[in-house]
Amino acid sequence: MTIGADPPDRLDKALARDVPEAAHLSRSRLVRMISAGQVTKAGAPVTDQKAKVAEGEVFELTIQEAAETHIGPEDIPLEVVFEDADLVVVNKPAGMVVHPAPGTPGGTLVNALLHHFGGNLSGVGGEKRPGIVHRIDKDTSGLLVVAKSDAAHHGLAAQFEQHSVERAYLAICHGVPDTADPRLRGVKGVSVEPGNIIRITTQLARHKTDRQRQAVLFSGGRHAVTRLRVLEPFADQAALIECRLQTGRTHQIRVHLAHAGHGLIGDQTYGGRRRVNAKGLGAPAAEAAAAFPRQALYAATLGFVHPVTGQPLRFEAAPPEDFAGLLSALRG
Repeated sequence: MTIGADPPDRLDKALARDVPEAAHLSRSRLVRMISAGQVTKAGAPVTDQKAKVAEGEVFELTIQEAAETHIGPEDIPLEVVFEDADLVVVNKPAGMVVHPAPGTPGGTLVNALLHHFGGNLSGVGGEKRPGIVHRIDKDTSGLLVVAKSDAAHHGLAAQFEQHSVERAYLAICHGVPDTADPRLRGVKGVSVEPGNIIRITTQLARHKTDRQRQAVLFSGGRHAVTRLRVLEPFADQAALIECRLQTGRTHQIRVHLAHAGHGLIGDQTYGGRRRVNAKGLGAPAAEAAAAFPRQALYAATLGFVHPVTGQPLRFEAAPPEDFAGLLSALRG
């Protein structure tokens, strides 16, 4: 490929701008290719993504075929919300891991996808993660989009990278977040926006001593922004809240709510020892909250632009049965 006029000031940006659209190469994929020596000029690898480029320079890109996945198909039921030739939207149940890992070699969403869609899943980047462009936690249920074509994978990945995908979660937290609460306003990283929106802005990184957890930082780590609003308070004991993600970091909502002092009901990792008081809502509500087996959180809304047709798509999922039952008890 040839660098066009007035190129950006570094190689990765110039390649991202000028690479043929049909190649379906995102900037993050190009950065990996540069590091792997798959970008050459005059036969010599160029491995510095910040290298200066000039108009008319010619680079050769070697695109490796996606490796065959070692993951086997499994006949696991899937709730398909939408499907066409390029993508599928599924409603993942709580308890299902998205992709196999050493502790969970099977029974995952990918195993189910391979059974239902066979080889009709994207393999962009040579990664052994068929079709997966984003994830939700094992014990979080809700909407997830999966790419079936490489064009869809590239387009969806770009939208997630640009934070243009609409993602709204419903959750039930301890206490009632209040924009007028001096304690909450004093928490570092917490601010208030018009419309009684609480914004939580921090950095997130793996916990220093517990690698299964994420920790809030204010230097280093990865930038994370969550916006939330209260939909329904339950006395002063709990609240149904809507959380909207600007970024999508691991455990982001759970960590941010715990940081703000309003950990999610049922969250064994970040929720702490806080309990719903029977005096405030009654014994049945307190018992239902104490017995809830997972974080009270689900991906309720997913909206994006179809990466091939350009059509705006938006999907909503009803509360899963256990979540709806907890709500009923809290309202009871």
